[in-house]
Amino acid sequence: MINSAHRLRAAIVAVSFLLVGCGGTAEKLGAGGSPARHGEATPAPGPAASRSAAPGGLPGLGPAALAAIPSRTRQVVLVTGRGRNSSRSTVVLYERTEAGWRAGPSRLAHNALKGWTHHHRAGDLRSPIGVFTLTDAGGLLPDPGTRLPYDRSGAFTSPGTGFEGEPLAGSFDYVVAVNYNRKPGTTPLDWTRPMGAGRGGGIWLHVDHGGPTHGCVGLREDDMVELMRALDPGLHPVVVMGDAASLAR
Repeated sequence: MINSAHRLRAAIVAVSFLLVGCGGTAEKLGAGGSPARHGEATPAPGPAASRSAAPGGLPGLGPAALAAIPSRTRQVVLVTGRGRNSSRSTVVLYERTEAGWRAGPSRLAHNALKGWTHHHRAGDLRSPIGVFTLTDAGGLLPDPGTRLPYDRSGAFTSPGTGFEGEPLAGSFDYVVAVNYNRKPGTTPLDWTRPMGAGRGGGIWLHVDHGGPTHGCVGLREDDMVELMRALDPGLHPVVVMGDAASLAR
């Protein structure tokens, strides 16, 4: 039974989604207020990506993105947009080994309707470019087996339809919060916005509803579950996200 606090959170999330989507909006690369180091990032290989990366490097990432990845990080979720104004992207999980970065499978995903931005603002319909830590998960359904702290709540609702008329139901069955303009170590539903509401927030990795998002990244449900089970807080995971050209600089 959902308590009154969860009912209130559900209402907030529902209203927020209708206004800006993905539980809120996103924010700019390099901004303060998040423990993630905000630098530029670059692309992952396309759908036919190889299973291994060259030792010491991550494919498609330029010096700025590489420098922004914390030295202790051993897992990188690389989200590479097809173009600056494209809502299509590719997601690859890399894990650092003694031999270098090892790549997992390449997975197709959706990002924001209008593509990507270095300076996200609430309601701009673009996903933020940058490097952000991943510390917290949650969802409407039971914990799928993630090692991240998991908040199961009826407040993870996704009402209405998307930009292409697709139903949004189930989009928040599983989510991982992207630490952009949010307080790490809290439920993804926490509405604290260190940089202010104007800079957006509520950027999540979540279940794909089959169309563009307001700022989040959507993956197919089975891909989302596999990713959540793979993420290990002991490896200090981050997401590096942006369009290929921006990430390669």
